[in-house]
Amino acid sequence: MTSQRPSRLPALRRPVMIAAFGGWNDAGDSASSAAEHLALTWDATQLWEIDSDDYYDFAATRPNITQADGVTRRIEWPSTSVSYARVPSAGRDVVFVLGPEPNLRWRTYCAQLVELADALDVELVVMMGALLADTPHTRDVPVSGSAETSAAATRFGLSPSKYEGPTGITGVLQDAFVQAGIPSVSLWAAVPHYIAHPPNPKATLALLRRLEPIIEIPIDTDLLADQAAQWQEAVDEMMSEDEDLAGYVRDLEEQEDAARDVDDAMTEVDGDTLAAEFEKYLRRRGDSSAD
Repeated sequence: MTSQRPSRLPALRRPVMIAAFGGWNDAGDSASSAAEHLALTWDATQLWEIDSDDYYDFAATRPNITQADGVTRRIEWPSTSVSYARVPSAGRDVVFVLGPEPNLRWRTYCAQLVELADALDVELVVMMGALLADTPHTRDVPVSGSAETSAAATRFGLSPSKYEGPTGITGVLQDAFVQAGIPSVSLWAAVPHYIAHPPNPKATLALLRRLEPIIEIPIDTDLLADQAAQWQEAVDEMMSEDEDLAGYVRDLEEQEDAARDVDDAMTEVDGDTLAAEFEKYLRRRGDSSAD
């Protein structure tokens, strides 16, 4: 493994980079699973494995021991893998960045990925993540998106980011791309906090369906759709055996319905209506003053 990017790079067609990081940014391993699904589906080729010694604290992100035939033991070190896939059916290729969230030297780490993206002429970077939320598993998975510029937000139907607070490597890396002039957007799936353990194929599927129109490449999600349906059935069965948990889910559904009703009501109030109501208010104030 080396921290120096490859000297020979493939010639890619209008490449888009898709990045997902395990750990804090990836509830239920939903985002990592989405990126892995695409890399396997499109038969991605390994390009670069960033040296783990430079960016990981092995006491925090520990290596794994694996065995083959119960005899051979092998240590798998945490690392960031960069690969690429040529998608013949599409007009562009894809670069994947996948690995655990690094523990050390984030600015240097991000600078290397930005340099690689620039060298590959990446047109767009999509960061994928997942967070734990008070959302019921019985409803569609909420997927929020953000862009750092108004132009990008309009282009991809996203909202400019208004979040303020702690961030992970996804937020830092997205900012690094934006500062370098490379368009970057993020997609986040909301995972029910009461079933946080991976996998969560329903959240993975939701991310991929939101990703598809952004990267303009058809994504085969038939297998994931089947897995998501099976996951839903398994969780529903678990809920039927735990009345307290089932009641909590019903409360979440009611809260979501109430919030949606409020949003719908606000949407129906357009600018002309607000202006007319304000004029009525001013006239009433004027009549009261005259009395």
